[in-house]
Amino acid sequence: MEGEAEKGNCDAWAARDPSGILSPFKFDRRAVGTDDISLKIKYCGVCYADIIWARNLHHDSMYPVVPGHEIAGVIMEVGSNVTGFKAGDNVGVGTYVNSCKTCDHCNDFLEVHCKKNVFTFNGIDYDGAVTKGGYSTHIVVHNRYVYKIPDGYPMEMAGPLLCAGITVYTPMMRHNMNQAGKSLGVVGLGGLGHMAVKFGKAFGLNVTVFSTSESKRDEAVSVLGADKFVISSDKEQMKEMVEKLDFIVDCAAGNHEFDPYLNALKIHGIMVLVAFPSEIKLSPASLNLGARTLSGSLTGGTKMIQSMLDFCAEHKVYPKIELIKIDYINEALERLINRDVKYRFVIDIENSFK
Repeated sequence: MEGEAEKGNCDAWAARDPSGILSPFKFDRRAVGTDDISLKIKYCGVCYADIIWARNLHHDSMYPVVPGHEIAGVIMEVGSNVTGFKAGDNVGVGTYVNSCKTCDHCNDFLEVHCKKNVFTFNGIDYDGAVTKGGYSTHIVVHNRYVYKIPDGYPMEMAGPLLCAGITVYTPMMRHNMNQAGKSLGVVGLGGLGHMAVKFGKAFGLNVTVFSTSESKRDEAVSVLGADKFVISSDKEQMKEMVEKLDFIVDCAAGNHEFDPYLNALKIHGIMVLVAFPSEIKLSPASLNLGARTLSGSLTGGTKMIQSMLDFCAEHKVYPKIELIKIDYINEALERLINRDVKYRFVIDIENSFK
C-alpha cells in the first residue's frame, strides 16, 4: 500500500483503515474508453456516506477508501462514442457510476435500483477495479452517469444536488408533491431536510418543519422560508397538526416515532422515508384509518437527476453550503457527525491541490 500511495496520475485524500482519518494519496485512474468522460473535479460535497465507508461502519470498506459522490467539474476529454458532451462542459457525477444497462430498471432509467449498480466509491466496477470518489483531482466515468450542469448554475453548489438534492426530489416528484397550494411537512433539518424545504417552496407548497431543536426555528423560517415550525417532542404542538398535511418527507436518521407524523397527514396523505433509522415502529391504525401511505426512496435515475438539475437552475434552488479545503476534511467529518454544519460541506478541490 505504501508503494501505491507514492505514484499515480490522480491526487486524492484517502482513508487507509477504520480510524477513518484521511490523508494525501495517489493512484491511477483508468484511461478514457470509447464511452467514457474524463472530468477535472472542481468541487465535491461531503455526505454522511463518506463517514460510513471511511470508518467501515458497514463492515465492507475496501481500503484505501477515497470518498466523495457529490462531484462537480469540467470535462477534459470524451471518448469516441460519446455524443452530447464536449471538453469544457460543466458536469456532475453522483452516487453511482455504472449499472448493467440492460435490466428493466436500467431500461426505465431507474439505474439506482439496478442489482449491478456500481457506487461512485467503494464499489467494484465492471473492470474489477475498486471505485474511488470525488476527494480527488479527476475522475473517468461512463457518459451515461454524467450530468450537465446548466450554464450559470454555481458550480460549488451543484455537487450536493447529486445526493442530498436528488434524494428528496425523486420521491417528491414520484408522489406528485409538486402541486402548488398543497401542504408539506419536513422532518429533520439537515442536509436532506433543508433541500426538501427548498424544493417545497419552489413547488409552491405550504411547508412545515418538524424538529426537536428550538434553536433551528429562526433558520427554518427566516432563512429557508418555511411557513411553520413545530417542536416534534411537544405533544400539544403535534396534536394541533393532526390531519393538516398532504405530504411529509422524513429525513431523520435517528430512531423516532412514526405515528405522530402519520396522524399529521390528511386522508390519503403520503409520508416518504429517505433516511435509515434502525427500525420503524407504528400502529397499523395510523395508516389504515386515514388510508395513508408510508413509502421509501433512494436517490434517483439518470433522467430524474438531469431534470432536477435543470429545475434547480430554472427556479434558482441552491443548497446552503460551507466551502472548505481538503486539508480540513477530518475536522469537517467530525463536525458532520456532531451536526455542526449548515447544511452541506463542499470541498474546493481545484484550489486544494495546487
